[in-house]
Amino acid sequence: MTTLLAGDIGGTKTLLATYTLEGGQLCQQRAERFISADWADFAELVNHFLGAEPSASRPCHACFAVAGPVRQGRVKLTNLPWQLDQTGLASECGLAQVDLVNDFAVLIYGLPHVQADQHRLLKAASRGADPQAPVAILGAGTGLGVAIGVPTAQGLQAMASEASHAEFAPRNEQEWQLKCWLKQDLQIERVSIERVVSGTGLGEVMRWLLATDPAAGGHPLAGVDSNDRPAATASAASAGDPLARRAMDLWLGAYGSAAGDLALQTLCSGGLWVGGGTAGKLLQELQSPAFLDPLLHKGRLSTVLEQVPVLALTDPAAGLFSAACRARMLMG
Repeated sequence: MTTLLAGDIGGTKTLLATYTLEGGQLCQQRAERFISADWADFAELVNHFLGAEPSASRPCHACFAVAGPVRQGRVKLTNLPWQLDQTGLASECGLAQVDLVNDFAVLIYGLPHVQADQHRLLKAASRGADPQAPVAILGAGTGLGVAIGVPTAQGLQAMASEASHAEFAPRNEQEWQLKCWLKQDLQIERVSIERVVSGTGLGEVMRWLLATDPAAGGHPLAGVDSNDRPAATASAASAGDPLARRAMDLWLGAYGSAAGDLALQTLCSGGLWVGGGTAGKLLQELQSPAFLDPLLHKGRLSTVLEQVPVLALTDPAAGLFSAACRARMLMG
């Protein structure tokens, strides 16, 4: 029986799981959650987890999704003292092969294998998805993740991206006013896409309206903590609050426009995916014209977008699953 090891490593928590192959499908066998800061060394944590694994089913191949940029098989985690190296981890943990992948880029490896309960179609392609074409994914969470998948003979190859830090380009007067206000209020020289299109960005859009809209006096969201404002804004918009609805619609428009731009930049007729923490929580909003119209309406290039299927990756455990998919690819 072939066993694979997958991990999703974050600054707060680390998830480890073993998977087996049954009928060509990945089946999770055992999973455990650890507090990352409780461990001084990641290899020690992995060996602790594998210590409960029967020797006959000990994995040989592993993929770890890591919160940070991976360069030449090495990564220094953003919020932890861990410095990881693929070769060193394989040696210390008794594994034949280890792959370290950025925790958003790793989602690329799971996309060809997601099941019906892990995703939703937002818009079909006019001629169906092209299996030989690139795919792309973006996802608004605390920040905005972006990754690209390039087809190869071995399957999709994930490419991490910093596209979310490109310049935010206002499409109308309202977005221009927001951008100018953010530059002045935050005392920054430029506004990136992520400043607006992210969970944090939704909170910033609401904060701008609270500070500038004459109708905002005494609004209940004015006293909400900044960390809670994005979720509170989404909830208030869903409940019919007019100001929160304005914030949500502006945010969705900017998000949809950024998604459409990514599709043009990558010509991802294999699929444009929307992931991140908001994909499942705001599925109804992502299916609305407020998001899809700015995505699709790109002037002379709108016909290109008609050929791109748009899907939402809604499984909150997609990172771990995708790491397991990558570990399977290492088997050759």
